[in-house]
Amino acid sequence: MKNRITDLRAERGWTQAALARRAGVSRQTINAIETGKFDPSLPLAFRLAELFDMKIEELFLYDP
Repeated sequence: MKNRITDLRAERGWTQAALARRAGVSRQTINAIETGKFDPSLPLAFRLAELFDMKIEELFLYDP
């Protein structure tokens, strides 16, 4: 699943570690999500969308 996390995080000046702290996960988890190696759980996806003040479907893009 594609996502806009890397760009949105950069726009806010957040490091992966800073976003991870806000989301309550490890920096490695954020890295894996950003690189497409890991799809977040639904609760984590909603938490990330909330942090970026977006709807979940604006943050994550389905790419079959």
